[in-house]
Amino acid sequence: MMTKTTDAALPVHLRERVAQAFELLGRFPMALIQLAARFALAGVFWRSGQSKIASWEFTVQLFRDEYRVPLVSPEFAAMMATTFELACPVLLVLGLGTRLATLPLLGMAAVIQLFVYPQSWPEHLTWVALLLLLLTRGPGPISLDYLVGRFLGRKG
Repeated sequence: MMTKTTDAALPVHLRERVAQAFELLGRFPMALIQLAARFALAGVFWRSGQSKIASWEFTVQLFRDEYRVPLVSPEFAAMMATTFELACPVLLVLGLGTRLATLPLLGMAAVIQLFVYPQSWPEHLTWVALLLLLLTRGPGPISLDYLVGRFLGRKG
């Protein structure tokens, strides 16, 4: 049987434990989160680009018949998508021009969401969240951007 003193102290003890756990989680290095975001996004877009160059004729046909991106020809849309899907992941992995590399990928995610696969919003929202993390917070200290910035005398 518990006393009233013990009953009253238990919630305080639990609150302190939860607060300690959250404080410990807050110490997790943001640099590792940024690195993971860069690699996760690079993998998604790189694989998509690789599948496009595996069969160029099929890729153009997909853009013509299924994707139907407005305002541009299927050939041009396929070329631009493939270019960004192969170039931007390399920049993300290296952490070079990271913030700039997120911009075409954000644009692609928006086009895919609005015109191609609107029902896939949970996946696209995941991409956008990670891209916005990198755009707003940068690639982190485990990146060439960071080293270049240090070389040029910038802090952080």
